[in-house]
Amino acid sequence: MNARPLTLMAVHAHPDDEATSTGGILARYAAEGMRTVLVTCTDGGCGDGPGGAKPGEPGHDPAAIAAMRREELEASCAILKISHLEMLDYADSGMMGWPTNDAPGSFWQTPVEEGAARLAELIRHYEPDVVVTYDENGFYGHPDHIQANRITMAALALTARTPKVYWTTAPRAMMQRFGEVMREFDPSAPEPDPAEAAAMAKIGLPDEEITTWVDISAFGAQKFDALAAHASQGENIFFLRMGQERFTELMGVETFVRVQDSTGAALPENDLFAGLR
Repeated sequence: MNARPLTLMAVHAHPDDEATSTGGILARYAAEGMRTVLVTCTDGGCGDGPGGAKPGEPGHDPAAIAAMRREELEASCAILKISHLEMLDYADSGMMGWPTNDAPGSFWQTPVEEGAARLAELIRHYEPDVVVTYDENGFYGHPDHIQANRITMAALALTARTPKVYWTTAPRAMMQRFGEVMREFDPSAPEPDPAEAAAMAKIGLPDEEITTWVDISAFGAQKFDALAAHASQGENIFFLRMGQERFTELMGVETFVRVQDSTGAALPENDLFAGLR
């Protein structure tokens, strides 16, 4: 009998990403006795500083922000009962088009082979049965999310392991619903311009293209509290404004696309570990 626990590895770009799209599965599978491993690729140093200061503005100290976000990440991991946290500690690249994209040492400037080699070592060490990361566009085009996908897929190619591999996604109908709820909580928010609205409409997937729907409603409170642990970035975490009950109502299912499988588990599925237990 194999004594190694079934293991989920989530590869994320920044502190707080673990809670947004995978907080529910991390909490759920930890509660079910799985070993959960979080790999965070960057230090989060392009996040908001005191008073919402952005990179390059007065009061924005990337090193201090990274240290603060590390503490917040550790608090989130404790809430979600994550077994192991691994940080690659690349410099946060910021949003697409920011000057920080081009900074030496930024994750976006790191050769994929280098990041993949480091992640491959972690994959060999933890031997995950399930690996979760972003899709090839980083869900919404963030350079560090795109790079996390690239190094994850390259790292898997370097190892002899064949875990189930998933990319995070969202039903497009849900994304539309989020837009309605955002306006409900902030009626003064301006309507997005047509180009922005068109870009938003392309985020996520039609329901029929989503392979995996995981009910995490029983862990909505943990997911909400994990997001709340990232208090320094609260201005950017819209979901916290709606309160725990409404949050769980809207965020009670996490959705994925299965891109690698050796179990033959039927699709659609409601369990990342289908075929493994």
